[in-house]
Amino acid sequence: MKLSLKQMRYAVAVARTGHFGRAAELCAVSQPALSQQILALEAICGAALFDRLQRGVSLTPFGREFVDLAQRAIDSADAVEALASGQRGRPVRPLRFGLIPTVAPYLLPDIFPALRRAMPDLGFAVSESRTDALLEGLAAGSIDLALIASSPPGGGPRLTLEPLFHDRFVLATSAGERSTDPVRLADIDGGRMLLLDEGHCFRDQAIAACGLDAAAGRTFAATSLSTIVEFVANGLGVTLLPEIALRKEATGRIRVHQLAAPGVGRDLKLCWREGSPYAPVFRAIAQTIRDLRPAVGPGAASTPA
Repeated sequence: MKLSLKQMRYAVAVARTGHFGRAAELCAVSQPALSQQILALEAICGAALFDRLQRGVSLTPFGREFVDLAQRAIDSADAVEALASGQRGRPVRPLRFGLIPTVAPYLLPDIFPALRRAMPDLGFAVSESRTDALLEGLAAGSIDLALIASSPPGGGPRLTLEPLFHDRFVLATSAGERSTDPVRLADIDGGRMLLLDEGHCFRDQAIAACGLDAAAGRTFAATSLSTIVEFVANGLGVTLLPEIALRKEATGRIRVHQLAAPGVGRDLKLCWREGSPYAPVFRAIAQTIRDLRPAVGPGAASTPA
């Protein structure tokens, strides 16, 4: 039995994430299927690639050497594929596009109809993950580009960052709560702030914006902004929302307040591996998203009187 490129991609994903479940998510396969392929790979090699630990996995000395060589083989295979498809100016397979959860439900309904119109010959395989998982996917080669809202940390692969637009934050309260607009960040009661679960970059941005302690919100931590909005609507707290979320989340059950200058927000950007032959395509995708800005910006939702 011969090694397959797919098996090597799986091994690299496990090495990058340190976890079979997260690696399976990155590779868009079930965890049992990925585990079976890793076992088959280890049988071919006649040696274990990973030490199975209680809370994850770590590379064995042989596994470390194998993954280094496998990554080179994957990079070479991707380069050959890119060279072949580059003659047409487009990849022959769907582009693997990852987005963070605080962007995907709000921009996807606008992005993909626009991309289909602008680039009808392109296909997309879309996934939604937190920033760290998307960056791991770029490093492992399991995704091609990602839409994120924070700066990647050092130590990973060299990435190209393409700015999209600035997404301002607003304060959301229950519909019956009165406040004089614009609201100063310093006047927001941090004890009432409802936040996303740890690991979401939007949580970190909200904590920094309001000067909260890093432990803030641990008694309540939601996995989606929609869940938080439900609690806010019922008078159980307040939260910051990104402006792109207002069309979907700003129903008559909550009140939206603008923040006093200078305000706070996040910079959305596309990122991909530096040197990718698909860079012109990625930049065209970025421009298509920027052209949508008027449709997803201020005025998309009204504040109840």
